Amino acid sequence: MTNIEYKEYGFRSADESHMHEHFMSHVLKLAGSLTPGIRVLDVGCGNGAACGKFLNRGCRVVGIDLSEQGIEIARRAHPQGRFEVLPADEAVLDKLGESPFDIVVSTEVVEHLYSPRRYARGCFKALRPGGRFICTTPYHGYWKNLTLALAGKWDVHANPLWDGGHIKLWSRNTLTSLLTETGFSNIQFRGAGRAPYLWMTMVMSGERPIA
Repeated sequence: MTNIEYKEYGFRSADESHMHEHFMSHVLKLAGSLTPGIRVLDVGCGNGAACGKFLNRGCRVVGIDLSEQGIEIARRAHPQGRFEVLPADEAVLDKLGESPFDIVVSTEVVEHLYSPRRYARGCFKALRPGGRFICTTPYHGYWKNLTLALAGKWDVHANPLWDGGHIKLWSRNTLTSLLTETGFSNIQFRGAGRAPYLWMTMVMSGERPIA
């Protein structure tokens, strides 16, 4: 995704979205022990809401996003972090002038992307060997999809008229395939929000192998 193709999300404040209450606790648990100085890259950081959670724990945080509005808000809200208008691709470390990170986190991003493989490779290359990638995306699976269809809610849920909206609907299996294909190992899954198998979103993590 280039800056020309990107449509502004329309961030108005540094507040958390309604989704953060569902996935953030899982993200932090999967991140493990967050000792001061742990280096975190937030890919698709938006207004920096998730970055703030890591900054409050003493992490050194860099956030990237194509939203100029979001980056401006993040810089004001979290001056101790670094925020840049950049896409996620395999050159992200060179563009940032940064060494590989301990953790790469990306919340509610992959469902918006035309080229998820490019994004996944960028996240993989941004990690040090042994580092951990954590991402979230709306959950899709047989029972949830069936429930939406039977309730007549599919057109609302996957509205093609939402400019800049969700264009990829991920299941546990398809996101696992993306992460495995990219080279991640030790894939972990968490469902978040609502009842099991009707989850609102899912949280998945993988590690960049040491060798």
